[in-house]
Amino acid sequence: MSASAKVHPSAIVEDGATLADGVVVGPFCHVGPDVVLGEGSELVSHVVAAGRTTIGARTKIYPFASIGHPPQDLKFRGEASTLTIGSDCLIREGVTMNPGTAGGGLETVVGDRCTFLANSHVGHDCRVGDGVVFSNNVMLAGHCRVGDYAILGGGAAVIQFARVGAHAFVGGLSGLENDCIPYGMALGNRAYLSGLNIIGLQRRGFAREDIHALRRAYRLLFAPEGTLMERLEDVAAEFEQHGAVAEIVAFIRAGGKRSICTPRETPSAP
Repeated sequence: MSASAKVHPSAIVEDGATLADGVVVGPFCHVGPDVVLGEGSELVSHVVAAGRTTIGARTKIYPFASIGHPPQDLKFRGEASTLTIGSDCLIREGVTMNPGTAGGGLETVVGDRCTFLANSHVGHDCRVGDGVVFSNNVMLAGHCRVGDYAILGGGAAVIQFARVGAHAFVGGLSGLENDCIPYGMALGNRAYLSGLNIIGLQRRGFAREDIHALRRAYRLLFAPEGTLMERLEDVAAEFEQHGAVAEIVAFIRAGGKRSICTPRETPSAP
């Protein structure tokens, strides 16, 4: 333990835990023997960090969060799995994050600069990108993938093995049972693709011409003519020089265990 780490007298830090410079462990926290707390990270109070968990620099965790306890998977048999949380994350009250399992690669990974509001959950074997936001009570089941800068609204639920693309938005109280494309916006229970996350793109500073290109590609991709894969090849050829559209094409081509979330109605002509 670093000499500059501050541990409240009521906290328990077990032998073997690694506390870097500037770590703060507040009242009534419990840090397990295989936990690593990065430089300047803080457990405010009543936080339990367990298992083979690494918490990045300057990440701040609020009361009653449960970080690194065994995964909620009945097939788990105590295998040596891990949970890795990036730097500069904000983890609010009651958040739960579980390590991986043998069936999912033995690791759960959360990126940098993420925000997890109260009572949200990251299930076993998930991979969450950088800059992601989970609002209150978001439920991410096991084996999910969430791309950079995606936002999940309050009470949203994502089924196991689903993918949420980069810069996508999943609306509050939505039940997502299919993959949401990058830059897409999924709403409802069960969720459907309602368009592009235009407000998110504007807030992230995307150029107007890039947004227009994404809109044209979206309308072509979900037009009524042909199959999705036929339209995908047309979009790939027409927008081969456009990086954001290429992300959508690559996401669909990569595939997964879930279908692609599609619109309820055909988008209007470009």
